[in-house]
Amino acid sequence: MIIAAAQFTSRPCDVDANVARMAGFVTEAGERGASLVVFPELAVTGYELPAVQADPERLTLAPDDARLTPIREACRTSAVAAVVNCPGRAPAGPTISSYVYGPDGALLTRYDKQHVTATEQAHGFAPGTQDGRFTLDGLTLALAICYDAHFPALATRAAADGCHAYLASSLYGRTGGAEERMTVFPSLAKDNALPVLLANHVGPAGPYDACGLSAIWGPDGGLVAEGPADAEGLVLAKVGG
Repeated sequence: MIIAAAQFTSRPCDVDANVARMAGFVTEAGERGASLVVFPELAVTGYELPAVQADPERLTLAPDDARLTPIREACRTSAVAAVVNCPGRAPAGPTISSYVYGPDGALLTRYDKQHVTATEQAHGFAPGTQDGRFTLDGLTLALAICYDAHFPALATRAAADGCHAYLASSLYGRTGGAEERMTVFPSLAKDNALPVLLANHVGPAGPYDACGLSAIWGPDGGLVAEGPADAEGLVLAKVGG
C-alpha cells in the first residue's frame, strides 16, 4: 500500500480554504496511486491555539461537520483514505484530533492527542485517553500527533498490537525541529521495526516557522522518502507487502 504525507501552509483560521486545499491533496494522492494521505497537526485551522480558545464554537469541528464535506467527497471520488487533523470537541474541552475518513468517505476512527503540551493545556486543550487504530487494505495503522511521538510507549504499544505503520500528524519548526525529527522518528521506526510517517507543516504555523521535511522511514529506521524544506506537496512511499 502506498501512503502519503501532505505538507502545506495552512491559512490561519480559514477552515474553508484549508479544507479545499486538503481535498485537492486527497485527489492528487489518488492520482499518484496512494491509498492514504496524512495531514499535519491542526491542518484544518492552522496551529492557532489562542484563536481556538477564544472562539471554540467556530473553530472546533465534529467528525460530521459540514465544512469537512469536501474532504469526505474527495475520499469517495478518489477511493483514498485521509487522516484529517483539526480542533475537535469533547466534554472536557477542545481536543487536537485526527479524524480518519475511509475511501468511501465514512469515519473509520477518531484519535485525540494524548500528550498535549503545557502550552496546549494552557489554551484549554484536553488530552485524549485512547490509542488510535484503524484498518485499511488489510493493514492495521496507528496514529500519533506531534508530542505523542516523544513518548516511545505509544509506538511500542502499536508494535505489540501488530500495527503495520505509525502515522504522526505534527508541527516542527525550523529552530531545532529539523534536527529533532531526525532524532525521534528514525528511532521509533528502528526500535519497533515499524514504518513511521511524519506529516509536517511548511512555512508559517501559528507562532512557528515550520520546517517541512515530511518524511517516511522504513522499519530499519532508514529514510525512505522526504519532502522539501520550503515547498508544499506530497511525500509518498510503499508500506506493507
